[in-house]
Amino acid sequence: METSLLESLQKKLQLNQNILAVSKLQPVDKIIALAKQGQKNFGENYIQEALDKINQLKHMNLNWHLIGPIQKNKVKFLKDNFEYIHSVDSLKLAESISLFAEKINYVQKIFIQINISNEITKSGFNLNNFKKDWNHLKNLKNIKIIGLMTMPPLQNEPEQSRPLFKELKNVATDYQLTELSMGTSHDFKVALSEGSTWIRLGTMLFGDRSK
Repeated sequence: METSLLESLQKKLQLNQNILAVSKLQPVDKIIALAKQGQKNFGENYIQEALDKINQLKHMNLNWHLIGPIQKNKVKFLKDNFEYIHSVDSLKLAESISLFAEKINYVQKIFIQINISNEITKSGFNLNNFKKDWNHLKNLKNIKIIGLMTMPPLQNEPEQSRPLFKELKNVATDYQLTELSMGTSHDFKVALSEGSTWIRLGTMLFGDRSK
């Protein structure tokens, strides 16, 4: 983890582009060190791990993002802990989040996860289902849809993902959504050039994860 790396990335980004430090399976001391360099947004994949870290670091006023899959029976644990949820991959999950958020008088900001590459092994709305469910989604009382998220095939070379990022950007524009969560350490430069507003960087910032 190098101070110059985070600082140089921050200087290159425009005002509407954000770094999300993916801290899953990373120890708390590494999160603290990165936060002291000015990083405010951290992304976790697993709810229980995230809640443990949120509790330990609540004095630091960090913004926590849930970026991993969510089982509907775990929605009750979300409470108001996450600034954003990036991985809302079905209408039923969106309904469950909205229903629970209503019980605690909270409006949860979310990204809709789109399976833009139609991979069988990936979760997310396909475009047809997203279009079909859009009116229902946008009218759910206690969620606020701020944007779209996608994850291209891992084996893609960065340039192979450009058409997928471009397509997601076009969909977001059609639905008047301004935020795009796309791009990782592997392909963030291409994602940024295609309109990403949140790039998810893990080992690039933290180094290797604990085994």
